[in-house]
Amino acid sequence: MGSVPTTGRSTGAVAAVLLATMLAIAGCGAGPDAEAAPPADAPASTTADAGAADGGVVDAGSPSTAPAGPVPDTLRFTGTTLDGATFDAATLAGRPVVLWFWAPWCATCASQAWTIAEIEPGFRDTVPIIGVAGLGERKAMTDFVTEFELGPMPQIEDRAGEIWRRFEVVEQSTFVIIDRDGRVIHQGWLDGEDLTRRVTALAT
Repeated sequence: MGSVPTTGRSTGAVAAVLLATMLAIAGCGAGPDAEAAPPADAPASTTADAGAADGGVVDAGSPSTAPAGPVPDTLRFTGTTLDGATFDAATLAGRPVVLWFWAPWCATCASQAWTIAEIEPGFRDTVPIIGVAGLGERKAMTDFVTEFELGPMPQIEDRAGEIWRRFEVVEQSTFVIIDRDGRVIHQGWLDGEDLTRRVTALAT
């Protein structure tokens, strides 16, 4: 009979210790320190959410909105896509980039569109291809994008010709290829085979 109270006290003590330990562990994740140390990707997520709330910011095909390197003068421009989102070319810094200047009524542009639609997804993260639509009306531009299945690719609406003038583009279809250092290494016409070869070389 004398041993029963002793065992009861021991069991109660052990239970109290276990309960205190569990409460201490649970408190580690709920204190002010845990709240003050957000995940490393929290700022990017916050920025993306804010952009979406304001109409969206096109990321130019990268998983991160932060530039991969210093922003060269060639990529210091912004625009608005045919979807109405803000486009910031600075997010392309540190990667080769292809700017495709096209017009919706251009037969040559139409002939190249299928090649671009085919190869663009495979190079989206390594050599982004960005459309710059000009010399036409918005509806004609959006119809062109739909017809040739170019929707997933960023398409800047440049009816005012600001980006065209910036790169001194005077005709369509014109490709401006910018290397990782921000230098223009090609400007002019390319057929589908040559475009594919150049983009493949830049991706390696």
